[in-house]
Amino acid sequence: MMEKLLIDSVLTWAKQYKVDGFRFDLMGHHMKRNMLKLRAALDLLNPKDDGVDGKKIYVYGEGWNFGEVADNARGVNAIQRNMAGTGIGTFNDRIRDGARGGGPFSGLQEQGFLTGLNDDPNATDQGTPAQQKERLLLETDWIRCGMAGGLASFKMVDHKGNQITCDQLDYNGQKTGYTDDPQEIINYVEAHDNDTLFDALQVKLPVGAAMDQRVRVQNLGMSLLAFSQGIPFFHAGVELLRSKSGDRNSYNSGDWFNKLDFTYAASNWGVGLPPQGDNGANWPLLRQLLANPSLKPGRSQILNSFAHMLEVLAIRRSTPLLRLRTADDINQKLTFLNVGTTQVPGLIVMVVSDKTGSVDRHHDLVAVLINATKAEQTFTAPSLAGRKLKIHPIHMLSADTLVKKSKFHRSDGKFTIPGRTAVVFWSSRSEHEGEQEGDH
Repeated sequence: MMEKLLIDSVLTWAKQYKVDGFRFDLMGHHMKRNMLKLRAALDLLNPKDDGVDGKKIYVYGEGWNFGEVADNARGVNAIQRNMAGTGIGTFNDRIRDGARGGGPFSGLQEQGFLTGLNDDPNATDQGTPAQQKERLLLETDWIRCGMAGGLASFKMVDHKGNQITCDQLDYNGQKTGYTDDPQEIINYVEAHDNDTLFDALQVKLPVGAAMDQRVRVQNLGMSLLAFSQGIPFFHAGVELLRSKSGDRNSYNSGDWFNKLDFTYAASNWGVGLPPQGDNGANWPLLRQLLANPSLKPGRSQILNSFAHMLEVLAIRRSTPLLRLRTADDINQKLTFLNVGTTQVPGLIVMVVSDKTGSVDRHHDLVAVLINATKAEQTFTAPSLAGRKLKIHPIHMLSADTLVKKSKFHRSDGKFTIPGRTAVVFWSSRSEHEGEQEGDH
């Protein structure tokens, strides 16, 4: 009867209210069979009889594996690894934890790929430099798998130099890659649960990190999602440097901590210590940070972040190679450079190539470079030498002067990427075909 209530309710909302997507809290506490019956019922809806095309309605949820249903204790439950092949999406904690560092229930100041691990350490003890580097390289591999749609079958070279598939890469005792299709992954770095990305940066980055640098890291988080394969999930307010003044569990905190300011005057940082129940243990740290005037962003910095969000969305929208729709396309067209034992730590280089024009009639190659380190980095890709790669034109319209300093040297395939910058280069199909004809 619970399953009937679930299906009847969703069908009513879909047909009568035209809701075009459904998110399931703690979806792992449903059985897989419940979700498959729901999916099948939605697929039967058609525009002629029902006023909606049910096949276009998206279903996703939290596929966490815990509690009384963990590990199929009461039947095959709707968790991440069990939903492969269903077309139903699950949130990807691998890319979240790799980007931010730590996890929702681990040390508050643990750093990750975006937040300075190995490159810009904070005052906490996170191990020796060698241990920090090893952790960063592992987390970067987690992120790469997420950028490849979380596919279990995606092949890459890991940080130890091994050729693996993403389901062979360990994520805290689980498989990093677990999907059969890119629509089954929800890539995110913040959601309504736990602290916002901005609040995480406030405690993870060194106290002395300037606000402009904090904004660049926040913007990198948006770029990472927009330039990844799969479904990007942007939490409301991430583009406004949204803060909950350090509140890690704001479901019952009211507007005081959950406010979104669409005048762009303030991010809601520093409005007071968050409620003690879920945050009291962090009060000694938060009290100091919240009182620090240099950690409060201003209107210009909020608007900077907002403009960045519009730019990365426009880049994603105008670049079909960043939105591959099938596992076959990702496995055949996407590769990562700067991998293995000699890689530049803190730098991701993703190349998507479409030789046949099956995905993009105008551009045959896209190169995405994400430099999470403070310093400018260079990387040489001999396989791209001779190619006419240009910075995406939307970058050239940006108010961010640094991204425009990104360079590609055609003669030797060398990229130059400013610190804490993500950039997309692309190659025109007509120019490349012209070069090939001339060479021939």
